[in-house]
Amino acid sequence: MQGMPHTPIKAVIPAAGLGTRFLPATKAMPKEMLPVVDKPAIQYVVEEAAQAGIDDILVIIGRNKNAISNHFDSVPELEEKLKDKGDDDRLRRVVASSDLADIHFVRQGEPKGLGHAVLRAKAHVGDASFAVMLGDDLIDERDPLLTTMIDEHRRTGATVIALMEVDPAHIHMYGAAAVEETGTEGIVKVTGLVEKPKREDAPSNLAVIGRYVLSPNVFEILERTEPGKGGEIQLTDALQELAADTEGPGVYGVVFRGRRYDTGDRLDYIKAIVQLASDRDDLGPELRPWLQEFAAGL
Repeated sequence: MQGMPHTPIKAVIPAAGLGTRFLPATKAMPKEMLPVVDKPAIQYVVEEAAQAGIDDILVIIGRNKNAISNHFDSVPELEEKLKDKGDDDRLRRVVASSDLADIHFVRQGEPKGLGHAVLRAKAHVGDASFAVMLGDDLIDERDPLLTTMIDEHRRTGATVIALMEVDPAHIHMYGAAAVEETGTEGIVKVTGLVEKPKREDAPSNLAVIGRYVLSPNVFEILERTEPGKGGEIQLTDALQELAADTEGPGVYGVVFRGRRYDTGDRLDYIKAIVQLASDRDDLGPELRPWLQEFAAGL
């Protein structure tokens, strides 16, 4: 297998969706800015990228998404007020969100699917490999995933996607991967992808979750990918073509068995907040007993 040169990896975070599942909360506020405990969801994703050594991040935004760029800007008047009050802890957290990485923004125009959003990153990414990170999937910082994916991409030169075992009854909610074992624990070769299959048609219970490490050659494929379901350009279609190319480096999957928080719908969003808050040293000791008491009274 041909490896990749050890060049810097960039990150692309698509954030142009309409967030219709969270209306009316997302009528004027991006869903990526919905708070998960005390940080917006997108900040967790940016922090994950930074922890993996990525310092160049492009966020794909749509209309009414200025709140995202504002969040990662410095706010001198707020910082000065916190400094004057001696509120060092809040000051540290406010400043940290502005210092995470070099963050850029580009508009998608209209949401035409994940493949179209990724294609909007072409000019910024250039000839670099890049990670695509979806804000609906929050990966616990104690269970690194992206670094493993980047290492595998550099070792093989292949496209690398994140996979997770799910209950077969729920596989219809995801893209499902057909895979072959590689002999390396937690790494599989992806031979095909099926978008949201019926349970009986799924090639496995390995679901594609929202992390990808791609080579820039994916842009050429996306430019000639016809719109699919819903009139959208699907990244899955491009990945399927890469997996089927027997002369290329192929597509590999990293099977993630760590903690993942799905914020894609209202119920999972609430679960994510409870799980993350329960684990925190400043909130968990009081929250956990209350949760037990509350559950006992149901």
